[in-house]
Amino acid sequence: MKKKGLLSLLLGLVMAVLLVGCNSSEGSSGDGKSDKEEFKVGFAIKTQDSPYFVSLVEAVEEYAGEKGWDVTVLDANGDTAKEAENMETFIAQGMDLIFLDSVEPDAAVPSINKAAEAGIGVINLDSGVGEGAKDITTVYSDNKQNGRLVGLAYAEKMADKEIKSIILSGAKGNVAGTERRTGLFAGIIEGKTGITEEEAWKQAEAFDKELTSKGKATHAEAKFTVAGQGWGNWTEEEGLTASEDLITANPDLTTVLGENDQMLFGAMTALKNAGADGVDIVAAADGAKAAYDLIKEDKYFATGENSPYKVAELGVKIAEEILVDGKDMWSYEEITLTTPAAVTKENVDEYYEFGF
Repeated sequence: MKKKGLLSLLLGLVMAVLLVGCNSSEGSSGDGKSDKEEFKVGFAIKTQDSPYFVSLVEAVEEYAGEKGWDVTVLDANGDTAKEAENMETFIAQGMDLIFLDSVEPDAAVPSINKAAEAGIGVINLDSGVGEGAKDITTVYSDNKQNGRLVGLAYAEKMADKEIKSIILSGAKGNVAGTERRTGLFAGIIEGKTGITEEEAWKQAEAFDKELTSKGKATHAEAKFTVAGQGWGNWTEEEGLTASEDLITANPDLTTVLGENDQMLFGAMTALKNAGADGVDIVAAADGAKAAYDLIKEDKYFATGENSPYKVAELGVKIAEEILVDGKDMWSYEEITLTTPAAVTKENVDEYYEFGF
């Protein structure tokens, strides 16, 4: 009886080991890839108050939906407290991954880190976050190079002619806005003087500091002046308001520069109201189809490509690499950029379908 009992015990232990071995490979193909076919992903979006953000949400839903993923979108309506609440909801729901377009960089950090502690990776789309965030990566367009490429194209158009401009900026301290306009300055300076890109960036940063401190800036060698800076909060309505006095004070403008398309649409109305003709409209980045239509009609010089569809597509691709292919979520670079482009009349048809 003792021998039989011992044999039964040993047999039971062997079966337990076999069962544990089977269970440990459940959900995995053995090569790091997941056998799971359905994933739940959340998208915490900062706002839906502009076409860009509406298109970004639609694109994430489309690309993730094509893979059979269940996508839940929660809108913070520009409120950091609401955003934190939305992130808490996603964590409680046990999402496999979260996409985030944050309201304010530093305010988003605690929520991202709570998700990481729960084993849920966060991919930032469109907006970066503050230091200390345990996120996977931030996916957005290359603001600096978009601006530079547009600046180079505009410098080529203007050649040796003087540029007297004003610029419409989104919000003070906004990183993307600073990158866009500095890129624009670098491209114009580089293109009109023939200096190296590296030197152009240095001079563009000095030019921006002069603009910030004095409200205007001039680069004599490039024959390039920004006579004033208005703050349009990224919208057409506020772009109109911000540009009116600047246009009145500078009747000899050649150019209105801007950090996005919407503010420049407002400036176009202000120019029309002031009876100002022949002023070039140049955006460092955006990519609204309304701007593309104007580019086709020679009423808008150029804009840099900031496509929500390409940002969403790249973000979902990274998510798939992690969730499906088993790639280490901590192996990605801090920033992942889409390919920059200056969209002009010569190539607008190539980019039109990716506009918003």
